[in-house]
Order: sequence, then structure tokens, then C-alpha cells
Amino acid sequence: MKLMPVSAGQILTRVNEGILTVTMNRPEKLNGWTMDMMNALKEVFDKANHDDDVKGIILTGAGSYYSAGVNLSGTLKLMAPRKLRELIAENNQALFEIFLGCAKPLLVAVNGPAIGASVTSATLANGIIAADNATFSTPFAVLGVTPEGCSSVHLPRLIGEGNAQRMLGTEGWKPDAQQALAIGLVQAVVPQSELMNKAEQVVQQWIEEGQLRQFLAGSELEELRAVNAGESGQLADAFLKAAFLKHQAQFLWRKKKFMPSVMFWLLWGLRPVWKFAL
Repeated sequence: MKLMPVSAGQILTRVNEGILTVTMNRPEKLNGWTMDMMNALKEVFDKANHDDDVKGIILTGAGSYYSAGVNLSGTLKLMAPRKLRELIAENNQALFEIFLGCAKPLLVAVNGPAIGASVTSATLANGIIAADNATFSTPFAVLGVTPEGCSSVHLPRLIGEGNAQRMLGTEGWKPDAQQALAIGLVQAVVPQSELMNKAEQVVQQWIEEGQLRQFLAGSELEELRAVNAGESGQLADAFLKAAFLKHQAQFLWRKKKFMPSVMFWLLWGLRPVWKFAL
């Protein structure tokens, strides 16, 4: 067994018998993805890609949540709208490239609720297993934004057009673990206490069988990369629309995150001036 050092203590890593276990380690923040978290994930995945001792990877979360998804207040800064749009598009594309660029067989072990980008990125693994308390939420339409993480193409292919529309559309369907298993979003459900043992068994079997890195539902890497690039631009446009800016300002104010809230209020209030410059 050995440990792989990563930045800022955002994640924990362990390598045992060829299996790298990566644990998102911000349970007090529901493992929400800040820039530090995303940089830490990129660092450890990049190292694993070039480490011959790593034959397969498990990604999971510490605490009661798998991940609450991207923490917008922790990733955006007040800047010129054109530059902000570029930043959003670049960061979104880079986030999912972490998963698309993973060269080792990847299993996501969802230990609790998963929201937004943590769901769509999980579908880019070789497979997903879930604890029996897991739920899967992709509330993009509810928030007034467009799908990301290749979900506009890959999710319908994986779970069917109707189920994908229920999750991605205004219904905002949030399947639980058993429902996710029934529609093909996950490949196994186990009691929460047995999740990591099962995950290690699955990846060990992959190693023994010589399984390579691949994507679910027959999706191909280059297609998914093209979809990711297109979706990232569309998402950046949606983020700078008035409805989304106002929603975020109100949400953050209710959470008593006053400085990030003020940033979104300013963007919303000044939008009539700058929107024509985009």
C-alpha cells in the first residue's frame, strides 16, 4: 500500500493491490467542488495516468454526501462579462476533461446524494455503483441553465430519452438508488456499509480481466470531448442570463453568503449595460 500526495488536503488517496481509491474530503461542505477541489482531482488523476502501479481507480466521497456538485460561489469572481464567460466555459470544459482524460478503468462509488456535475461526471466512468441511500439530481432546467458533462448526448444514450428528459428537464426528477438501477444509471446498489468492499471487488475483477478504460452505452472519447466543448459554451451563455444571476444572488443571500451574493446582484443589476458586449 502507498499514499499519493495531493494538494491542499481536498482529497484522500490510497493505493492497494493496484487500486487507487480517491476520496473527496470536504464532508462539512458536502464535498462541493471548489477550484481547489477540482485542481486536486486533476492532480491525482494525472498522476494515476502515468503510474504503472495504478491499474484501476475508485472515486467516492467522505461523509453523508457523495458531492453537492460545483460550488459556484467558490469558483467565480467578479470580472468583465466577456472574460467571465470565457472563464466559465474553460472551467466547465476542464472539469469534465478530468474524467474524459482518465486513462485507467474508473469506478464511481456513490456513497450518498449526488447533485449536478457530480452526477454527469460519474456517467463518464467505466461504471457506477451506489449505496442504498444515494440519490441523483441534475436540476439544470430548474436553475435555468443548460446540460453539462456530456449529458445532452450521453445521458439519453445511457438511460433512454424519456428518463433523461425527466432528470434534465423542468420536472427535475431525482431518482433514488433503486430507481437509478432500474433505468441503467448505475450498475449495482449495495448497503451503505458495504459500498467500498463491493467497489474494490468490482475493480479487482476488472484488473484480473484486463478491462481497459471505456465509456458506458457505447459512447466514444472524441465524440464526448466535442460534446463537452459545445455544452461548455452553451452553459457559459446560460450562466450570464438575468434569470440565473438573480436566482444565484437570492440563493446565496439565503445561505448568508453575502459577498458572493453581492457579486451576483451586481452582475444582474448591471446586465442591461454589459449584455450587448458579449
